[in-house]
Amino acid sequence: MSVTVEEAAAEVLVASHRTVTGLATVDGADVSGVLRRAGVEEGQRFVLMPAGSYDVHLNRMIRDLPSWGVRSTNGQEAYCSDLTLVCRFLHEGRGGKTIWEMNGADLRALKQARLFAANPDERIEYGTWNRMVASLDKWVQWSLDAELLTEEPFRYVDKVVMTPHGAVQVRVNAEAEPGRSDRPIRFLPYEDYLLWRDVGLRGFLPDGGRDPKWRGRNGERNALFADLLVCTGMRLTEASCLLVPEAPPLAHGRGAFHLSKSTTKREKARTVYARRRVVRDLHHYLTIERDEVVQRTREAGGYIWRNGHRVLRSSRQALLVEGRPRAWAYAGIGYEDRLRLVSVDAQGSELGPLWLWLGEGGQPLKSSTWQSAFRRANERCAGFGLDFDVHPHTLRHTFAVHMLGLLLRQTIRAMGMAEDRRFTLAQIKRMLIGNPMRKLQLLLGHTQERTVYLYLDVLDEAQEIVLAALAEWDEQAAVLDSIEVPEAGL
Repeated sequence: MSVTVEEAAAEVLVASHRTVTGLATVDGADVSGVLRRAGVEEGQRFVLMPAGSYDVHLNRMIRDLPSWGVRSTNGQEAYCSDLTLVCRFLHEGRGGKTIWEMNGADLRALKQARLFAANPDERIEYGTWNRMVASLDKWVQWSLDAELLTEEPFRYVDKVVMTPHGAVQVRVNAEAEPGRSDRPIRFLPYEDYLLWRDVGLRGFLPDGGRDPKWRGRNGERNALFADLLVCTGMRLTEASCLLVPEAPPLAHGRGAFHLSKSTTKREKARTVYARRRVVRDLHHYLTIERDEVVQRTREAGGYIWRNGHRVLRSSRQALLVEGRPRAWAYAGIGYEDRLRLVSVDAQGSELGPLWLWLGEGGQPLKSSTWQSAFRRANERCAGFGLDFDVHPHTLRHTFAVHMLGLLLRQTIRAMGMAEDRRFTLAQIKRMLIGNPMRKLQLLLGHTQERTVYLYLDVLDEAQEIVLAALAEWDEQAAVLDSIEVPEAGL
């Protein structure tokens, strides 16, 4: 059966793609130069409509996302994915409409189809729905600013929400579902985490013995990555795009990772602390496993990068890159640029990438690779009858729950109270925030409690409390790690 070009094109539905500038050639023209001048970078997301048509305005909006507050790579991909799904729904379920013809009735129909579908397996979660609505709201704002829409296509309402600074009136999409969730926070007891890590990632048997059938070659590296997530609370992207110079020195003992705003959500730089054992394991990985991979790849000629950023010198604060007159601070180096950083020696020979986590071929491991590793770990555990569904974000929740408990115990000790005393949720809230802040407000004579929040910024003890809690976690983990499980059959 033959299919004409027109018929094949007509079968193409709305789909998102990535730009590959190296493949952009038309009759010898410098298409790559045109893309570069237009601000299109390698890996830029774009959407193709039915029959392969290109919506210039929608794709310009996607390209403009960084200047509209969506600067992270994950955020841009999420917005592009959401808008792609909306366009596909309009085309397939709303009579071939385009996004520019969308109205409130279409949004309500989308909500019914996605959030309240008759088939439970087809329903999305409230958080996913709210993200899709946020993507549409961003499209509305951009389109109004570009004068592509004359009025808002959706209905908006004013709601009062509570913030750390008191009640605030905000304007929200009428179809949004803020504050609703159909899934409890997923986290693991620390003992369960160790079991999942050792069986799923390291290839052990549930009884602690070695699995003779295990053929994984990167178990220790993968387990180290999981340990880093669970003891720091880093997001997947934050941990996966770390650079070698950002690893904390082994001598300092505190294990401080300074996450720059270019890699964090909403560009909020912060410092996180890793356990001492995890920092030691990280340096062991750097000096042995990673170094061996780099040397092997160099000997095979695998580090000839045409578009690499050639790094002459590096520190924990910035890089000196060939061709740049000034040092390049980490705060300005995003995900894609980090992938292209390659260290060179005095003779200009490429020594290897600065990306911390490398695969078997010596190339940087992206976030999707870690998600696949976690999925395989879950499948391996399931083969032993262990019911685990662990994702990278599960370990972030695990960190939060364990650290909150440790911080609470540290606070109770500091107040001279018995640790075995039972507290209600209301008492815990007053202990941590309400009661001391309310007393300080009254003592200082402020009208509103929020006025005294600024004093929290000068509490140097806050860091010491976190470090003390982390040390306690280190001690607890060391006890669990030291427990010897007898071999099967003994």
